[in-house]
Amino acid sequence: MRLRAMAKINLGLDVIGKREDGYHEVRMIMQTIKMYDMLEIRRKSSPGISLSVNLPYVPCDERNLVYRSAKLLMDEFGVKEGLTMKLAKTIPVAAGMAGGSSDAAAAFVGVNRLFRLGLSRKELMERAVQIGADVPYCIMRGTALAEGIGEKLTELPPLPDCYILIGKPAVNVSTKTAYENLNLEKIGKRPDIDGMIRDIRNRDLYTMTEKMENVFEPGIVEKYPVIGEIRDFMTKRGAIKAMMSGSGPTVFGIFDDAGRVRSAAKALKASGLARTVFATRTYNPGGGTEDE
Repeated sequence: MRLRAMAKINLGLDVIGKREDGYHEVRMIMQTIKMYDMLEIRRKSSPGISLSVNLPYVPCDERNLVYRSAKLLMDEFGVKEGLTMKLAKTIPVAAGMAGGSSDAAAAFVGVNRLFRLGLSRKELMERAVQIGADVPYCIMRGTALAEGIGEKLTELPPLPDCYILIGKPAVNVSTKTAYENLNLEKIGKRPDIDGMIRDIRNRDLYTMTEKMENVFEPGIVEKYPVIGEIRDFMTKRGAIKAMMSGSGPTVFGIFDDAGRVRSAAKALKASGLARTVFATRTYNPGGGTEDE
């Protein structure tokens, strides 16, 4: 079985405050895009999990969310057979695009199908939050409002048709770093999440983009100015809106024209500002992680 683990971007990201348990309360609008890792899974007669990854610096044991997700389900349901998994990564690592969480989501869906465990999407999502706050969303996918620590999800209508340009510079930013550079008392521009939801329902892409913000962006741009340079580069080349995704450092630009996004992608590659440049579109599934 081969499954696509799709990347996400944050159309709006707001941090409301810090909870007593140390986690932060957030309100975000998430969007799946057509950029994905590929997870291949096979049953094997001998017990245990074998995982290989195409990147040498990505761990292949319990430090990997794919391994942990598969083990969680197999332990719960007493699966005696083993599992061989091959992960081919395309989504940049530590990029604010939920690559690891999406890989974990694919493992949940794949193990459920392969061993015929019979869990519904909702039941998978309930288990997925044990692995990470973004994993339930990565099982659901599409356009969604995420609240709580990111696990309280409300499906939204698909985003109006548009094109997405991804630009990731040669720096990595952890979520921990993003929070360390965020002063809750000094947040300036916040996204208008409720207004964005109205615009999405009204299929008004242009008004929605005016309300987009990421509260992590100012602190991370101050630390890594190249992120701001990529954002401004996209805007000058026709993006309706360009913004950092998640905890960064990836920048995405929203375009309304296929020719313009291709031209901007070519120029961004030539500029040398971004190590990874990828032009694509948004993705809104009927639900579940699809096979290739």
